[in-house]
Amino acid sequence: MPDHVHCLFLLSKQQSIAEVIKQEKGSSAHFINQQQILPVRFSWQNGYAAYSVSEKAVTKVFEYIKNQKQHHITKDFEAEYDMFLRYYGFNPKL
Repeated sequence: MPDHVHCLFLLSKQQSIAEVIKQEKGSSAHFINQQQILPVRFSWQNGYAAYSVSEKAVTKVFEYIKNQKQHHITKDFEAEYDMFLRYYGFNPKL
């Protein structure tokens, strides 16, 4: 997607989410810039969102990620994120 990325990781107890995200952002930005994929220098925005997924839900999450392009035809990222926040009791406009 042009404005966000979904990733599914299996983390060991020795890995923190922050370390994994830092490594992924760093290595992917380095690759994009080394390969000159974009006409301008690429960098990730600050921050990220991370969610824990039960083993039971891994297949469903994987399928969602695999089909996200089709999924986002009907609902953009912001609308989906607002819906997610409301579902879990957060007010997205605060």
